[in-house]
Formats: sequence, structure tokens, C-alpha cells
Amino acid sequence: MIDEMKNTMQNSIDAYKNELSSLRTGRAHSGLLDKVTVDYYGSQTPLNQMANVSVSDARMLMVTPWDKQAVPLIIKAIQVSDLGLNAVAAGDAVRVPIPDLTEERRKQLVKHLKSEAENAKIGLRNVRRNTLSEAKNQVKDKLLSEDDERRIGAEVQKVMDQMVAEIDRLTNEKEKELMTV
Repeated sequence: MIDEMKNTMQNSIDAYKNELSSLRTGRAHSGLLDKVTVDYYGSQTPLNQMANVSVSDARMLMVTPWDKQAVPLIIKAIQVSDLGLNAVAAGDAVRVPIPDLTEERRKQLVKHLKSEAENAKIGLRNVRRNTLSEAKNQVKDKLLSEDDERRIGAEVQKVMDQMVAEIDRLTNEKEKELMTV
């Protein structure tokens, strides 16, 4: 029961890490475009499944599609995404310059970051509640003793505290990264 809870909580933290990787910090990194989807032959296709995304320098991403006809579609998808980036065609590739972040935009990103952190913590609390409820049901069904339930409750809280501390650590690191130039 505890191992299953740890795995579920770790999946929540991994999803939060994935969300963090898509937040812009003023530096180019290929994970920035992970959430961009392109309307490709009538279906929404993730950009990283139809093109190679690489970092050409600290402020420039290069997107090289495998189908050269998709360049205009990729440019449109990047421009309509909520990343605030302008893509330009460069022959058979797409250049995506990463502009400097303004102070106002940094504060918006930090606010969004804290919102995502709280959502991740809510997910962890839901997992904790479900695990404790399962233990309570097993006590009712005489599969666990009340002492075992209290022991499980203490262990669940210990794991919960570790996971929340990990989310707080990741959030603080990303906030420092966002607020520094």
C-alpha cells in the first residue's frame, strides 16, 4: 500500500517537473517547445514528434522538421502557443529567438509557478487521503489492526512531508532561475 502510494506521488512530482521544464527562463532549451502541438494533416501532433528541436546558442532554438512542407504549420503553431515566441523560417528549418524576460513577465511566471506547485501538492494530498481511506476500510474489514492503521498513517505522513519538501525545493530553484538574469 505504501509503495503504491510512493509510486503515485512520484508520478505527480514527475508531472510537475515536466511542467517546470516548459516554463521560460530567458535561456533557450529544447524542452521549451514540448507542449507545442501542430495541426498536421488534420490531427494535433506534438512538435517533438515531427521535428528535431535543438539549441543553436543561448538565445536561439532551431526546429528542423522531417517534412519540409510542415515549416509554415510549425511557425503558426509556435506563434499561437502561449509561450510568447515568434518563429521565423530559415530555409528548411525554423528559428525561434528567445527574447529577454521583462520584470513583469518574470513575476507572472513566478505566480504561474506557485499555482502549479499548489496543484501538485493538491494531487499529493488526494493520494494521501485515498491511501488513508483504504487503510481505514481494511480495518473495518478486519484485514488490518488499528495499530497497523496508525503505523501506516504515520508512514504516509512521513512520505507526504518528503514529497512536499521536494516540490518546494523544485519550486524555489525554478523561482530563483526565473528571477535572475
